[in-house]
Amino acid sequence: MVLSKEELIGTLQNEVRILVHLCGKVKPEMVEYRPTEKQRSTIELLRYLTVMGPVLVPSIKAGTFLVEDWGAAEAKAKEMSFEEVVKSLESQAAGYAAAVGGFTEEELRGEIEMFGMKLKRGPALVNLVVCGHAAYRTQLFCYLKACGRDELNTMNLWAGMGGGM
Repeated sequence: MVLSKEELIGTLQNEVRILVHLCGKVKPEMVEYRPTEKQRSTIELLRYLTVMGPVLVPSIKAGTFLVEDWGAAEAKAKEMSFEEVVKSLESQAAGYAAAVGGFTEEELRGEIEMFGMKLKRGPALVNLVVCGHAAYRTQLFCYLKACGRDELNTMNLWAGMGGGM
């Protein structure tokens, strides 16, 4: 694997750190912002992120999408306030350390089939979870900019620092 298990955990924890940083830029009036009628609102996007990684990681370990776990997590997320969402997101740093830390090297190299694709578990963790975080935090950043957070910049999006209160 290109990344060691420890590097993968660190990468996921950094994604969580950046996401939580961006959550700190959400003002109360931005929580229900929705770019268009059919797109997720800010709170819906963040609720989705409380489910995505925490269910995909064990699904990748199991080698099958854990549909029932996803449904239960999604139902729980729908009831979360913004503050509860942020706490849930913050908890993902430790959750990723435990979940990814539980993979053996053989499991990371093992092949699975999910979403109609044959993947090795290690690359699946990168392509689905790490890349998912990067994509959805970029979406959140765009929402923030659309809501008038003009002071936010590249450092906020990619480094989780700088740019306005």
